[in-house]
Amino acid sequence: MISLKHFYASFLILLAVVCSSQAQQAPSVRLPRPSQKATVMQTVGVTDITITYSRPGVKGRKIWGDPPASAKPGTATLDDANSRAKDAPIVPYGHVWRTGANEATTFTVTDDVLINGQKLPAGNYSLHTIPGRDEWTIIFNSDAGQWGSFSYDEKKDVLRVKVKPQAVADNQEWLLYSFPVVTANSAQVLIRWEKVAVPFTVEVPNVEALMRSKIDAAIAANPTEWRIPLQVANQYANDDKWDEALKWVEQSIKVKETYQNLAGKAQLLYMAGRKDEAMTVAEQAIKRGKADNVDTARMEKRLADWKAAKN
Repeated sequence: MISLKHFYASFLILLAVVCSSQAQQAPSVRLPRPSQKATVMQTVGVTDITITYSRPGVKGRKIWGDPPASAKPGTATLDDANSRAKDAPIVPYGHVWRTGANEATTFTVTDDVLINGQKLPAGNYSLHTIPGRDEWTIIFNSDAGQWGSFSYDEKKDVLRVKVKPQAVADNQEWLLYSFPVVTANSAQVLIRWEKVAVPFTVEVPNVEALMRSKIDAAIAANPTEWRIPLQVANQYANDDKWDEALKWVEQSIKVKETYQNLAGKAQLLYMAGRKDEAMTVAEQAIKRGKADNVDTARMEKRLADWKAAKN
């Protein structure tokens, strides 16, 4: 026979299990955060650079400054609003900062890059910084899923680079990452908050070779797809590289002759100054198009204009 004492004990255990189960299954609701999430992305060549972060506001607070005297040397982060001493800076010098709010800022690159000349492999990283008056350290850490910098482990750093902060006159209320300067093979990342700007450069060392490797991989995976070499031909045509463009359109035709790649070849020949050849290929394109029940009106009009210009 179960005693009353044992019955109540069993009941309480059952109640705890039920409540725990209900708590785990309770629906959640998305609510606004004081520091809203943001993402900024820039493509350099065929490489995507993506930064995801949360944007704290200045809100009249002291942002930068020396850490409190009570701070222990070597402490990973003092970025804890619950334990921050009154009037202490939000971002104390010499300590690791999440360089954002909430979850750690993430920095993702789809290919190997150079950060201020130093190699960073393709991957997803948490981005931390160690701010200073005259020098900042930018940190790329392999643990991309951490909250802030609270569990930051220096042993997981993949790269650290030193950069110089810049004082600016205008106040940036909400933390901002941007790509203000972009070239064919690089992009400058700028961190802006309060009256401080911190730049660093992301460079793709060889855009052309990287593009070619991706083209080769795409063709190897799709050997019967004529559209891929035709797309490559158009890319080279955009750069006025007619010989390369014609080589790729010929490869497209070799895979499968279509109205589209013949018409593309005609256009390329004409733009390269080989007008008689262009008109010959245009006639071939029109013939192919009609055989395949493709609308050839645009090519016919273009050919008529070419012939009129010749006469």
